[in-house]
Amino acid sequence: MRPLQSDEQLIQEGKQGIESSMELLIKRHYRMVFAYIYRYTGDYHTSYDLTQETFCKMVRALGSRDKDKSFPSWLLKIALNTCRDHYRSGAFKAGQVSQEWEEGIADPNALLVDLIERKLENAVVRSAVMDLPPYQRETIILRYYHDLKIKDIADLTSAGESTVKSRIKQGLAKLKMLLERRSPDDRKKTSR
Repeated sequence: MRPLQSDEQLIQEGKQGIESSMELLIKRHYRMVFAYIYRYTGDYHTSYDLTQETFCKMVRALGSRDKDKSFPSWLLKIALNTCRDHYRSGAFKAGQVSQEWEEGIADPNALLVDLIERKLENAVVRSAVMDLPPYQRETIILRYYHDLKIKDIADLTSAGESTVKSRIKQGLAKLKMLLERRSPDDRKKTSR
């Protein structure tokens, strides 16, 4: 068993044609990239395809990577741009994307009522996040789901820090408004 290698070591080996290093690099970051894209798109199958596309772009762009940025940040930027490209594409504009959410429940011993309420609330919040404009959605996801700092979000989205702060503030205000507007009947429809 070989010792744990850094991302930089794996990248160097990958550039030398060692496929196992590239596979390990992809496996190491796959979950993070898929989670980001899934939260951005809300569709499992689209997320799977865009994740694959992100890693293909990563492999092609390794030689031109800015080494001053951390590899995960650089990779998330590729994922972000892949999502943006997807939403600009003709396939999306033609209505090819559906709203499909996969629920994961962390505590199998929780009471059934709590599980149902949690699932309902998750669906309501996810639906509200998907109703945000893309620029607010991406900043909310990066900040609250990936716990990135304002500066890192600014770097990833190519926006100024004050713009990111504004997008987060406006996005949270809009989310609050959307969640307050949802009636119990809307919640039942969303959870189905």
